[in-house]
Amino acid sequence: MSRSGRRTVVRHRNELPRPTVAHLHGGHTPYSSDGYPTALILPHNNTAGTDRMPGMPGAGGAQDTASGQRTYTYPMKQRAATLWYHDHRMGFTGPNVWHGLAGFHLVHDDDEEGLPLPAEERGIPLLIADRSFAADGSFQYPALDAGQRTAGVTDPYMDGVLGDVILVNGAPCPVLETQRLRYRLRLLNGSNARRYRLALDPAPPGGGALVQIGGDGGLLERPLAHDTLDITPGERFDVVVDFARYRPGTRVRLVNRLGSGGTAVVMRFDVSGARPPADDSRVPDRLSAIPAPRAEQAAATRTLHFQRRGGSGWTINGRPYEPGRPLATVRLGTTEVWRFVTDFHHPVHLHLNHFQVTARNGGSPGPYDAGWKDTVDLRPAESVEIVTRFTDYPGRFLLHCHNLEHEDMAMMADFVTE
Repeated sequence: MSRSGRRTVVRHRNELPRPTVAHLHGGHTPYSSDGYPTALILPHNNTAGTDRMPGMPGAGGAQDTASGQRTYTYPMKQRAATLWYHDHRMGFTGPNVWHGLAGFHLVHDDDEEGLPLPAEERGIPLLIADRSFAADGSFQYPALDAGQRTAGVTDPYMDGVLGDVILVNGAPCPVLETQRLRYRLRLLNGSNARRYRLALDPAPPGGGALVQIGGDGGLLERPLAHDTLDITPGERFDVVVDFARYRPGTRVRLVNRLGSGGTAVVMRFDVSGARPPADDSRVPDRLSAIPAPRAEQAAATRTLHFQRRGGSGWTINGRPYEPGRPLATVRLGTTEVWRFVTDFHHPVHLHLNHFQVTARNGGSPGPYDAGWKDTVDLRPAESVEIVTRFTDYPGRFLLHCHNLEHEDMAMMADFVTE
């Protein structure tokens, strides 16, 4: 948990038998603390003291490695938002996140706390992730090599690893007893590859059950009411649910309309029959001011193709990832328009700065594109245009697919700011 404008320092100590890398997803972060995929934290008991660990592909362009621990400094020159951290080790992000190297990092500020939104015990982070289990109860991941000497997954999972059980904050099928009051739910899709279409069942009278107040980069300008909410890996949506719209004793399920069997139900809310206190919260008609980057002032417009290319695996502009080879060089303080074009489902994540979606397939943005974002859902054969202004920190940053198996199979690219 951090405060906007107040520097946060986090020390990660690696007591695992393999290297790790920590990335603050959504953080406006200097290059040295961004979690570049070859900036390894070697195991604490490592005696080699080098970056030549087994299973580390693409050592070219590697940053310095750290032995045992690394200190990350986050200036927090950004607004309140629901961020998260996760492993970002090149070639092995998928298995490492699958096995639990992820969690929330919430940023607060005075502007957000000045609003009458649900807070404290009625502000609840929910990390949603699908997993599969072996017979002994351990996580089951289809790695080519469980010892991480070789990166990759078995052939049936090249499109992304999907589990058959939904976990929320690490627990299967959890139940939360709620009062008949408003609650703020901070929804994070922490899955490797699964997309969700979330809804409440039963829906409350009048619809609009999920009132979106925020996204990846913090509060929206105005609230948006949804009956369903599509969320792709890496995305966050902050929503308010008013359980006073339900009769006492109602059992309300958070369901996944894109799932079946064990992936159809996410969790349950049991609405208390007790008489609640007066609700001291509400959702204002105006939440925040969001100045938009001006696309007409863009210094450059770039088109980036996310494609699968035969034996090359998953590529950006036809090339697999190579650390240290930049796809673009950007001048700090300038605005650019980037156009993403896809052949498959790809949640595209941009490091360093948040962006705004300006178009889908040449038309208007979609219903879940509002506000500041760092991850955008692209559907097959779709194009999305974004606009952003690059600020503050020179260095080498990443653009990549947040389907973690696609990322591990080289669907990443460097861009350099100077």
